[in-house]
Amino acid sequence: MSRWFDIGVNLPDKRLPTEPVLMAAEKAGVTAMLLTGTCLAQSEIAFLETQRHRGKLFSTAGFHPHNAKEWGLNSAQELKTLLTNSEVLAVGECGLDFNRNFSEPDIQLSVFEQQLELAAELQLPVFLHERDAFEQQLGLLKKYRRHLVGGVVHCFTGDLAQMQAYLELDLYIGVTGWVCDDKRASELQNAIPDLPLERVMLETDAPYLKPKNIKLPELDQKPKLKSNQPAYLPQIAARVAELMSVEMSVLQEAAWRNTLTLFKPNLPSVTDGIN
Repeated sequence: MSRWFDIGVNLPDKRLPTEPVLMAAEKAGVTAMLLTGTCLAQSEIAFLETQRHRGKLFSTAGFHPHNAKEWGLNSAQELKTLLTNSEVLAVGECGLDFNRNFSEPDIQLSVFEQQLELAAELQLPVFLHERDAFEQQLGLLKKYRRHLVGGVVHCFTGDLAQMQAYLELDLYIGVTGWVCDDKRASELQNAIPDLPLERVMLETDAPYLKPKNIKLPELDQKPKLKSNQPAYLPQIAARVAELMSVEMSVLQEAAWRNTLTLFKPNLPSVTDGIN
């Protein structure tokens, strides 16, 4: 039986009607998903979705760097309360994004560090975002890494040197449909062959980053969706497997085991392999 775990889904979203999306994902073998929390409100909404679909949906809770400016005096305690739920598996999406600076860099740095402290206190993994802030992010991760249980670099789009720096911190690398974009993803495509199987995770980041340059399956789904969705995860995996020069089944089992090792989701069936 085919089993995939999509570790990055922005659900709920108006572009992703929940029930059709979940039905299409199940048909594609995507049996579990991690919903991304990007602020307190979105983290709470994602958690509520996990309660409606127990054993299939899990979530993160955190402040994306774009939303760092929303951090308040009670945010750490509010996040902590949310993170005590068994379906909330990681602190994040957290990190730094100096590309457009929707939040000022000094605010981003402060909020990221507070979330790293929270992850260390609760012994939960971190779900990381970084854009145009690699050196600053790496510096903070090195400062806190020995206190953290681990983490994944969500939607990694960097080069080989950056990937190796994260791997030296024993972090996992999340690969999205960006890897299918032959025009923009050359650096990532060149790095993937050096990505160890024991450090790879797979994600769609739906509804963003719909895979390009690959043949997408025709989904028997109403309404028809133009955005990315979890059902496309096996298509992303096919490109990753090609770049890694491994069989799809080998990548599938590795990504599944890695996800369970880091996040420890409470799945309703056997969790120690593909069945």
